[in-house]
Amino acid sequence: MNSTVIKHYVDQFQHLQKELISDQLQAHRQSAIELLQETGFPTMRQENWKYTDVRPITGKLFNTTTVDPEKISTETFDNLRLHELDCHELVFINGRYSAGHSILKALPEGVVIKDLASALKDHPQLIAEHLSGFSAAEHNGFSALNTAFIRDGALICLPPNAVIEKPINLLYLSGLNDQPFASHPRNLIILSENSQVTVIESYIGLNDSDYFTNTVTEVCMKQNAHLQHYKIQQESMQAYHIGSLKITQAKDSQVESHSISLGGALVRNDIHSLLEAEGAGIRMNGLYMATGKQHVDNHTRVDHMRPHTSSHEIYRGVLNDHARGVFNGKVVVHKDAQKTDAVQSNANLLLSDNAEVDTKPELEIYADDVKCAHGATVGQLDQDMLFYLRSRSIDENTAKSLLTFAFADEVIRRINLDPIRKRLEYQVIGRLPEADLIREFAA
Repeated sequence: MNSTVIKHYVDQFQHLQKELISDQLQAHRQSAIELLQETGFPTMRQENWKYTDVRPITGKLFNTTTVDPEKISTETFDNLRLHELDCHELVFINGRYSAGHSILKALPEGVVIKDLASALKDHPQLIAEHLSGFSAAEHNGFSALNTAFIRDGALICLPPNAVIEKPINLLYLSGLNDQPFASHPRNLIILSENSQVTVIESYIGLNDSDYFTNTVTEVCMKQNAHLQHYKIQQESMQAYHIGSLKITQAKDSQVESHSISLGGALVRNDIHSLLEAEGAGIRMNGLYMATGKQHVDNHTRVDHMRPHTSSHEIYRGVLNDHARGVFNGKVVVHKDAQKTDAVQSNANLLLSDNAEVDTKPELEIYADDVKCAHGATVGQLDQDMLFYLRSRSIDENTAKSLLTFAFADEVIRRINLDPIRKRLEYQVIGRLPEADLIREFAA
């Protein structure tokens, strides 16, 4: 345990107490900072962290001082906004809400979409009731740190039968600070019976700043609620990103999760879904692309707790140079979860002899009437396909880029929102040699 860093955060916590005070959450915060002091941050001695060394994060003293969100130019947002997407948008700069740059359109009666700082004042009991004690349950120092410093983020709450037609984009922009800083966004999504919404979490670096984003999103879904959730991570190549998504699903609720990781020096994504009632289901699609010395770690877990639940998961990784990828997907079928349908697949493409991936799909089955399958592959570009393309007068670099894009597009094409899918295709192709030619082929 790095006692210097722990003490640094404890001192910050005590210093910021007045600013962080909310009577309903003070007990959560206090227990979280105590948990952090007790357990510290995860190390490679722990099974769930054995492939990821977090010392680049825990060896630095990140501060909470940040820039004034309203001082960021409108031009900066115009360059980053996805203008083709008609959506509600909450904008955060270095973890702090920017009302001046956010866009909220007309909403059905009873729907709440607001920044968490305001929601803590207006709906403290609602937030306290749904805050699950995530950090304590998972024994994770990073989520404990997030809980201790709950200050801002987003609250999305839908009453029964509410359908939000326009997606909600939570746009987190980070950078422009002289010193390393940390932000701890907390997002809470509460979906009542028969409600439906699409939520996008976008994490984007404004420049090559050294910063740490430590985010937690909790989702509570009632009967027959439907959620499309996107997480698009494009942090600075000097940044660190730790993200946790926990979803509890009631009867017949359905989730479609898309996780895209393109940026960050060290990245860890955790997704945990609890299928707590019959008919609940989740589809999880993930793509991680890493180059240079990037390290990207994806951990997923699905608990099938009742009969007739389903999970379908496909994750793909593309790694170049000295990059390292990690995938650990775990499916647990509990003893009462008969008729479970679970499929998990992880495929990885290594574009360099120095790139590395550790993949570990897991199944734990305690029921005897289930349909479950999992698999993982690690390989290089198909030489027969390369030969075929070369024989059609396509040069080697273009042929390799075509095959690489086709591999990644297996995940991207599953994205339902056209503007997001097209932008991601453009950005993924932009990372490949002969990008302009590939865009012509892909058009």
